[in-house]
Amino acid sequence: MRRFLPLNIDLGLLVLRLALAAIILHHGIPKLLNFGGTVSGFESMHVPAPALSAAFATLAETLGGILILLGVAVDVAGLLVVIDMLGAIITVQLPKGFGGWEHEFAILTMALTLALAGAGAYSFGGRRIE
Repeated sequence: MRRFLPLNIDLGLLVLRLALAAIILHHGIPKLLNFGGTVSGFESMHVPAPALSAAFATLAETLGGILILLGVAVDVAGLLVVIDMLGAIITVQLPKGFGGWEHEFAILTMALTLALAGAGAYSFGGRRIE
């Protein structure tokens, strides 16, 4: 197959990690800084067990985002984000149709890809992908 760029899986994983970490930290840090408001928001969206759900989402998006950014325990962090996004899709976004949950689905697939592939060589916890 003709390639226009040299194959560099480790660099691709780095780009994916940095993009995903930026997105989920952008959503997780405000949840952490205003946890009461996050719980209230979850209540208003009729999310089951809003305090517990908000705590899980905050943990997945802040701690998970930091771990993904650093490339440490990416499999665990990725699975936390996958569960978080499945919860968002099922409890809030699904009735809106694909246009309502495509953002969460994209994040879910990015996180699942990292959980399956690993962090790559350009990370604190990774190894070179052959």
